[in-house]
Amino acid sequence: MAQRLATEYVKTTLQMTEQQLNQFLHSAESCHVHPYVKVLDGGGQEIVLEDESGEAVHLPLERKGPLYICELSCRLVNPHLTNAVRKLFVACKGDGIVNRIYQGFTMMYYYEKGSVRKIAEVTTSQSKLVYEYKHTAGELQRMFQLTAVEQEISRLYQDINFWLDERNKAVTPEQIAVIDQKLRLTTHKWFALEA
Repeated sequence: MAQRLATEYVKTTLQMTEQQLNQFLHSAESCHVHPYVKVLDGGGQEIVLEDESGEAVHLPLERKGPLYICELSCRLVNPHLTNAVRKLFVACKGDGIVNRIYQGFTMMYYYEKGSVRKIAEVTTSQSKLVYEYKHTAGELQRMFQLTAVEQEISRLYQDINFWLDERNKAVTPEQIAVIDQKLRLTTHKWFALEA
């Protein structure tokens, strides 16, 4: 099995409540990482995750209402830091691209709200799609709409039969003209849907 060389977070965004932030800060110790919150000039904050070896990653925080927003781009090599950021990313349902870099290739994971939407394997010569999320509910809705068209065609066919019967019963030219107009409109809709 290939050994990961590094993990890159590319333009990722995390949103967390104060409670989620506090839970993460308390749980980070179990990843052999020492977290602390640093207050910056102008009132901004950042989470600093420091490994036992002294390597650190800085996660800038911006407060927007009840949420803390963290926009992150970084490259991590240390397994403890990588694991801590991964846990935070999944817990906060992050968005963005996470590259897992191996010798000779990179696996690109595209996340939306903490879920993988697409995975691609990238080498110097090619890019190959490995996985892509299919919106099954959307596909089912689209298929249902296709059956709705079939039902509309069936209803129009019944309407055409009804107006043909009415035309056979009609006695005055005015009645025939009105029925013929309705037949023209109904058959036009029917042919459009059949196409």
